[in-house]
Amino acid sequence: MAGELLSAAGADAIRRAVAAAEAESGAEIVPVVAPASDDYRSATWAGVAAGALGGAALAALPVDGLRIAGGWAPAALAFAGALVGCLLAEVPWLRRRLAGSAALGLRVEQAAGREFLRHELFRTRDRTGVLIYVSLFERRVSVLADEGVYRAVAQEKWDELARAVAAGMKSRPAELVLLEAVASAGALVKEFGPRRRSDDANELPDAPRAAT
Repeated sequence: MAGELLSAAGADAIRRAVAAAEAESGAEIVPVVAPASDDYRSATWAGVAAGALGGAALAALPVDGLRIAGGWAPAALAFAGALVGCLLAEVPWLRRRLAGSAALGLRVEQAAGREFLRHELFRTRDRTGVLIYVSLFERRVSVLADEGVYRAVAQEKWDELARAVAAGMKSRPAELVLLEAVASAGALVKEFGPRRRSDDANELPDAPRAAT
């Protein structure tokens, strides 16, 4: 289960959505939700550095016609600025900016790959596992399909799905985001294949899972 990241009702709704999507397609869908894909310590240091530079710049400003020079004042302002920068770097929107879009995307893709392996999506009979990985802090979604699905549905389709779902993460809770992603993934596999076998068995649990 996805623990405190999802309500019990939300997790159950997602489980039922996965079962419904799999009933009409050959996919084995695994939804995974993560609070974040990295701790982004680099963002903290970027905030500290920016704050220290801001404090040092403030120390150089004229005060009543005189500049603060010598003594402990410049160092104290630089230290105070570094402290403020460190604190501000914990604000989610600013932390995302400090980390940078490229780093956010890379960390989410790397984490999605680890979850694909951890949940052994490659072990299905026809290689039809589809991972839907939602990372809340980054507000990003990654969809990874095993080769049985990848041959039928091009990666560009999954990327489009991920971007469309991620676009709504600023205003909608994770439960609705996952529900939309599951339904969209099921619709893609239903349209392009692979088809559900007559002797198809549910090989992977339907309930959403929490990332490690």
